[in-house]
Amino acid sequence: MIYRSLNSQGPVAHVRFETAEGIGAGTTDVRCRSVKVGVVREVKLAEDLKSVVVLVELNSDSGGLLRQGTNFWVVRPRVSATDVSGLDTLIKGAYLELEPGKQEGEQVNHFNGLETPPATNRDIPGRRITLTAEQAGSLVAGSPLYYRGFEVGRIESRKLDIARQRVTYDAFIRSEYSSVVKENTRFWNTSGIDISAGADGFKVRTPSFQAMVTGGATFGVPEGLVPGNPVSDGSTFTLFENEDAANRSTFNPTMKFVLLFEQSVRGLVKSAPVEFRGIPIGRVADISFDYLKGEDDSRIPVLVEIDPSLLRRESEEKASKPDDEFLKDAVGRGLRVALKTGSLLTGALYVDLDYYKDPSPAVLMKVGDFSSIPTVSSGFAQLETKLTVILDKFQALPLDESVKKINGLADEATATLASARKTFDSKEFTKLPADLRGSLAAFEKAAGSLDHLVSSVGPNGAVQGDLLRTLDELRSALRSMKTATKAIEEEPNSIIFGKSKSGGPFPTAPKFNR
Repeated sequence: MIYRSLNSQGPVAHVRFETAEGIGAGTTDVRCRSVKVGVVREVKLAEDLKSVVVLVELNSDSGGLLRQGTNFWVVRPRVSATDVSGLDTLIKGAYLELEPGKQEGEQVNHFNGLETPPATNRDIPGRRITLTAEQAGSLVAGSPLYYRGFEVGRIESRKLDIARQRVTYDAFIRSEYSSVVKENTRFWNTSGIDISAGADGFKVRTPSFQAMVTGGATFGVPEGLVPGNPVSDGSTFTLFENEDAANRSTFNPTMKFVLLFEQSVRGLVKSAPVEFRGIPIGRVADISFDYLKGEDDSRIPVLVEIDPSLLRRESEEKASKPDDEFLKDAVGRGLRVALKTGSLLTGALYVDLDYYKDPSPAVLMKVGDFSSIPTVSSGFAQLETKLTVILDKFQALPLDESVKKINGLADEATATLASARKTFDSKEFTKLPADLRGSLAAFEKAAGSLDHLVSSVGPNGAVQGDLLRTLDELRSALRSMKTATKAIEEEPNSIIFGKSKSGGPFPTAPKFNR
């Protein structure tokens, strides 16, 4: 009996848990794939009194399950936003689930139990990868992974990497879909409703209802990018915050420029597009006075990243000139940079490159360590400049001198008419022949009309008053248009929403040790 008892005893494992909730000595089974392989023999407090140690006795023929990498966890009713499990334990009671490690693992008998069961059993075939992100968002263990809108995997766990200051996710792709994960695949978050506003207006993206509730991520290869070879287990990918960020990651800028603008840059933000006649060729990298060396220069420096090869008509392989020489020639042919309004709703600006006819002579300059393409005023800034020129021309008109000359001519005409009336009233005039008196009478009538005209044009005349009032109204209208264009330039969406009461955004502090 003693031999039979000793021979029937199996190996014993020591499993540490935070609490012993749902675990009872002699009553809690140990199962592997729903097959009973042992039982809990003892539950006791650990020496540090901060955890419990569960002694698990396995069947004599199950000793091979205790190896490095084996996991234990308590199966009990669990309800979460992503899953409902363990409902059968409401009747049968909780039990310990055993997930064996790899067969080549070393034999051990001390384990740390899992407080949360893994989302996917390790024996299920598939591709296991790692995702990293700057923010956790709403992705949790069990959140689905989508490919072209079809669920192909899930997030197994997440943790905070203190050393790298990033969030790390363990993800699982089912074996039948593992081949779609390539070297150049991009992953992005699709949790919740994505609302963005920029130079191309408002964008609203709504995922599936499940992704809105539980969170989710999707992946794919951006258009125009070579997929590459399938990846192996353990590969790491960046999890982007949205699809636009994932697509922008494929852009590889080859040159950086500092652009100096004399107009307001309100509405221009980092990552704003840089376009050539509507074709994206770059993005705004930074806006800071640190790039400007001269203290007396009030222009606004903007650092941009572009790919000059996108400006060429010829392909990169057939390019006959380096980028530097190509841009020097392009500036000589009229290539200039301007700020333009992308959307009146958001007031967002973008950087536009284009060839202008008869621009002011300019060359490709150097600003610190970066080259600088010449800039021009555009849109409302140009209209404001033209209105200013018109106002200056009106101010320069010799209106006062012209009015004085008109007044002198009116005085001379009045004196002449007075002499003519005196002649008509004299006795000698009645002695003149009838034909001569008729001619003189006609002259008197014409002189009366001239007197009326002179009185209208004189200093107090209606014509001069109307002229002065017209000029004053024109000056006022031009000033109003100048004020309006300046306000629209600084805040384009004020046409729709009205001018904001608050001032401009806070300026960024100078950066040191660049």
